[in-house]
Amino acid sequence: MQAAQNSTDRDPAESLLDVNNIEVIYNHVILVLKGVSLNVPKGGITALLGGNGAGKTTTLKAISNLLKSERGEVTKGAISYHGKNIHSLDPADLVRQGVIQVMEGRHCFEHLTVEENLLTGAYTRSDGQANVQADLEMVYSYFPRLKERRKSQAGYTSGGEQQMVAMGRALMSRPEMILLDEPSMGLAPQLVEQIFEIVKAVNEKEGVTFLLAEQNTNVALRYAHYGYILESGRIVMDGPAAELRENPDVKEFYLGMSEDGRKSFRDVRSYRRRKRWLS
Repeated sequence: MQAAQNSTDRDPAESLLDVNNIEVIYNHVILVLKGVSLNVPKGGITALLGGNGAGKTTTLKAISNLLKSERGEVTKGAISYHGKNIHSLDPADLVRQGVIQVMEGRHCFEHLTVEENLLTGAYTRSDGQANVQADLEMVYSYFPRLKERRKSQAGYTSGGEQQMVAMGRALMSRPEMILLDEPSMGLAPQLVEQIFEIVKAVNEKEGVTFLLAEQNTNVALRYAHYGYILESGRIVMDGPAAELRENPDVKEFYLGMSEDGRKSFRDVRSYRRRKRWLS
């Protein structure tokens, strides 16, 4: 499969989302994010990479204003969308402005059919049934499997199909930007490639901007244009995806590769313990 062409153009004038030096604390005590800054250009695919517990999901929830439901809050820094601070916006208002998060673990309405799940994504829209129906057909064009299963109860579909439902539901809201959390989690490699191919197609054909959090560094860097690497709540490296793929530290630390060839999992774990990212 052909991966996305990577771009090194980071013109700040084209910025859609800016996260500036944010700090996030849970339960007024636990410091999770420490001075995280990132930029998402309009029309791009930006990857937020790192291992489990690095702070990727917390970063996305800080942007979508979903932290309060988990007793978390942004205590420092600022987040702006189209140059306007969005910290005080209700999550539903943010969806109306074009930002929607696809949660880790898919979170379908299990008792509803696939098509009913998709239509819930259009709940905030007021542009008429004809437009909603047209977008439903657009979603089915990207996810033909969902059209086949449209009358099936979502709770009885496969993990891959539920991931497609979650992404299709997000598209039904006509988003300008999708925050996509761990799309590869629990999926077979072939399905992972299929999901990322769809992300690429939606990005190119519909102009949807993506910020995706992903542990699968290898596949994410083949489809993203730019990447940020999180470690223990801090950004430790960023750059064009093509450059990150060739970076020796990234190759050894995340991809299990070195000049001597592929390293064993035990070697990678040892390297992780030795490597001092946070100077």
